[in-house]
Amino acid sequence: MNKKILTTAGLFGIIAIILGAFGAHTLKQYLSPEQLTSFETGVRYQMYHAFFLLFLGITEIIEMKTKKTIAILTVLGTSFFSGSIYLLSTMSISNINFKPIGILTPIGGTLLIVAWGVLTIHFSKKKI
Repeated sequence: MNKKILTTAGLFGIIAIILGAFGAHTLKQYLSPEQLTSFETGVRYQMYHAFFLLFLGITEIIEMKTKKTIAILTVLGTSFFSGSIYLLSTMSISNINFKPIGILTPIGGTLLIVAWGVLTIHFSKKKI
């Protein structure tokens, strides 16, 4: 499981860097400042959670069952949160109405909060 978590962390990091560069060098020509800021928020949260998964994959103080739960919540949460922001903020250039998937942004955010909550509860109960 640690290998999967670490591989996912690496992929999230790679994708965040690529999308960040794409936003900074290409999308700024096509998006409004507000849309670009929104896109950058998606990139930032994706990178935060790449680091979070990296921590999760290398730590020895979290049991594997808890790691798996946190990893699933983090991957789904980041995918929903950042992914929906990417699509919503680029609607003007894709000409696709992604507004119906706007509900995924708060769902993703909630999943991320729950992932951090599971971690917090785990640490609060653990004798370190």
